[in-house]
Amino acid sequence: MPKKVLIGIVKSDKSDKTRRVEIPRLVRHPLYGKFIRKQTVCYVHDEENASGEGDLVEIIESVRRSKTKRWDLVRIVEKSTEVDVVALRAAQRQREMEKGQGFDDGSITHVEEVAVEEVAVEEVAVEEVAVEEVAVEEVAVEEVAVE
Repeated sequence: MPKKVLIGIVKSDKSDKTRRVEIPRLVRHPLYGKFIRKQTVCYVHDEENASGEGDLVEIIESVRRSKTKRWDLVRIVEKSTEVDVVALRAAQRQREMEKGQGFDDGSITHVEEVAVEEVAVEEVAVEEVAVEEVAVEEVAVEEVAVE
């Protein structure tokens, strides 16, 4: 019997030489007929740790390597182009620290600025609610005047 070959998306690359690959599929609901998105999860052996999260990969059935791992990575069909925002911000903070800004000074100032901005946003929200209440009162006054 030939080995199965599937194409899926790498959802997790946190383990060494192991990838969690999801193969999406559509299933029709038996009663209502609506198509439902489902996915099959396969744990794949990646010897060189070549694939990353978000990559489109081709996998093939193999001998059982562990309790859950039964697939091997054949090739990377398409590399992911997603940018990790958290990693970019961490790198930017690292560069700022290297320029001479101390960790305590920069971080505390940043936290205080964020706290001040949040308070300002809350005040604006309260003012908007007050304006809406005044508008409702004006509508009620106009209705009384018409009668």
